Amino acid sequence: MKPQTIHPEGWAPALGYANGILMADGTLHISGQIGWNKDKKFVKGGFIEQMEQALTNIAEIARAAGGEVDDIGRLTWFVKDKAEYLAKQREVGKAYQRVFGKHFPAMSMIIVNDLIEDEAMIEIEATAYINQKA
Repeated sequence: MKPQTIHPEGWAPALGYANGILMADGTLHISGQIGWNKDKKFVKGGFIEQMEQALTNIAEIARAAGGEVDDIGRLTWFVKDKAEYLAKQREVGKAYQRVFGKHFPAMSMIIVNDLIEDEAMIEIEATAYINQKA
């Protein structure tokens, strides 16, 4: 079985990348997601709103592949402003739990100078395992 491109229904096309690739063994690689919605429009607000949208996008890609958030085993966060992230830990936790509940996969955070989309404050990529029952 060849890898399958995962693209949630109704989302604007991914140009030059795939939102997700589901491998034959059930591993789902989810591309870095930023704070824009299915129409590639950034959500209103700031860091917290973009973070929650990026996590929501990841959850939607996992569901489009036949999984759920608790199938996600790894998140890598790319954050432009370390001070803002640290200052908003309580809000980060609340927004995270609105999307992922009490599921806490392995995580890494990398502070970056910039991201490709100028408005993006955060980008999060993920890896999941989708149990493909015969």
